[in-house]
Formats: sequence, C-alpha cells, structure tokens
Amino acid sequence: MTLMVSAATAPSELVAACCQTGGMRKEEVFSVRGGAELTARAGHLFETARTEFLCAARDLKTWSRPGARAAVRNRMRAADSTGLIPRKLLSPVALADEEARAHLRLVRSKGALVRISRSPLPHETILIDRRVMILAGQEAPTGREYTVTTSQILVDGVHSLFRAIWDTAVDLETYLRSDVPHLDAEGRMILEALGSGLTDASAAQRLGVSLRTYRRRVAELMAELEADSRFQAGLRAGELGLSH
Repeated sequence: MTLMVSAATAPSELVAACCQTGGMRKEEVFSVRGGAELTARAGHLFETARTEFLCAARDLKTWSRPGARAAVRNRMRAADSTGLIPRKLLSPVALADEEARAHLRLVRSKGALVRISRSPLPHETILIDRRVMILAGQEAPTGREYTVTTSQILVDGVHSLFRAIWDTAVDLETYLRSDVPHLDAEGRMILEALGSGLTDASAAQRLGVSLRTYRRRVAELMAELEADSRFQAGLRAGELGLSH
C-alpha cells in the first residue's frame, strides 16, 4: 500500500497514516508526557545534532517552561562548534508580543535562521539530521504529549513538508519590516507625543484635538501596532522604523 503525502498533510496525520499502512515498526516510535520526561528519555538526541536541526512551531509556548528550554539549550551547546545552523520556522502568532520578538532576535543573533510562514504549522516539529523526529501534541492538564520516531518514512515525509514551507517563508527581519502598518501624519505625531513624555492633555492641545479624541487615537494606534501598552507601542514603532 502506497503512502500519499501532500503539502497539506499534518505530521500527526502522517504518523497515523504510516501506522495504518504498517510502514512503521513498533520500536521506531515512542511517546512521552511532558517536557521533563522528554528531556529525560530523548534529551540526548539534541546533542547528537551534527548537520541539521529543524524546528517548526505555531508559537513559542511548547518550550515555555524555563527548565525544558534550558535543557534543550544546554544539550545544543555541544553542537555549537560543529558549524551546525539551526532553522526555526514559525507562524505570525509567534510574534504576538515584544518578549517573543526579543527572544527570536536573540536566537537569530546566536546564528540560527528564523523564518515566518503564513501556512498552517503544527504545534511543534523537530527534525535532527534527517534521522530523528519529535512531534508535540496538544497541551493537556497532564502535560503535552511528545512522539519521538526514527522511522525513515516519517522523517523523510515531514522533512519534505518542512522544506516546502521553508522555501516560501520569509526571513524574520524581512517579515517584521514588511508587516508595517500605515500611519498617517497624525499617527506619527501621536507617536512623537508618546515618546516625548507629554501628558495626554498637553499632547491633545499640541495636536489641536480634544482629550477624548486623542485618547481614542492612542488606543487605535496601539491596536495597529499590536501593543498592549503605550511603552510597548513605542518599542514596536522603533522596531518597525516608524519612530524616525
């Protein structure tokens, strides 16, 4: 029986399809529950990466627990001197706040390649040297379930999907620059007023609008910049080159 793989096939669906066709031996796959168990049973796999470390994720929550993220980071240090360049593929949801953007810029500064894709992505898929794959399931009260496999048919199938999406994705900095909201002259004046530390009353007077109108425009500007606070709006504006 032939396994048909398309660009729309999710990794979890690929696992199920292979199980149904009998294309995977039992010993080639196992599941663990939670980041601690994953680190304990499969953490050594991260330090074996030599030629390729690929990661696709919808957001940054999969490794949100400091202990799990630190474990992966420590495991990867052994590969730092080998010339390995990790590739991280994310959806725009991963850029939801300034903290997430700062983290991705840090990852990028360490030598990783980061791209943003509008195509649907699984919660987390990690491929190591095209021989090991780790799939993360939905978050649950008992912890996220992770499936680890060395089945070559699974690894090759998901690797092909990753590469297809990666080739159409956009570099992190390019995406951030292109995702710039249009601000009119008044919007830029409001940004300048926020950065100058003026009170709302003084800023409204400078712009020649009522206090109520000024505050409404500030709220609209924050929404356009996807900012939760005025301070974050200033940071986001600087990031997008709108504060000059």
